[in-house]
Amino acid sequence: MRRSEKEITEKTEIESIIQQSMVCRLALSDGQYPYIVPLCFGYSNHTLYFHSAKEGKKLDILKRNNQVCFEFDIETEVKLGKTACDWGMAYQSVIGFGKALMVEDVAEKRKALELITAQYADKAYKITDGAAKETQVFKVEISTMTGKRSG
Repeated sequence: MRRSEKEITEKTEIESIIQQSMVCRLALSDGQYPYIVPLCFGYSNHTLYFHSAKEGKKLDILKRNNQVCFEFDIETEVKLGKTACDWGMAYQSVIGFGKALMVEDVAEKRKALELITAQYADKAYKITDGAAKETQVFKVEISTMTGKRSG
């Protein structure tokens, strides 16, 4: 990282940013153009979990290339300056890389869907086997991630 004074190195701080985030932006690579999608997510033990329909563009891309990049950000705020060139941005962010894998085991899918639900709800929801079977779940096993704070 070019500006090391902005780097967040503590795992607990990085995970706190993830836990406070509402959206994970997942970047995929499909030949000539990158493809990025904002997704609901769950996080546990250095792994991100996502759900989707059983078919679609992101799944097609992941089948060809499962290497991904992800991004989270919180507490974003424009900091106005006296001139346009003095403006800045306050934020906390996490960027990382990993490998996406489809989850087929129904018990693991239920756990993943419960993690995703827990990210957004104040109470636990029980996911049925039927619901898990009808939903595509994939996970990203994180290889590296870094945090950054500005402002």
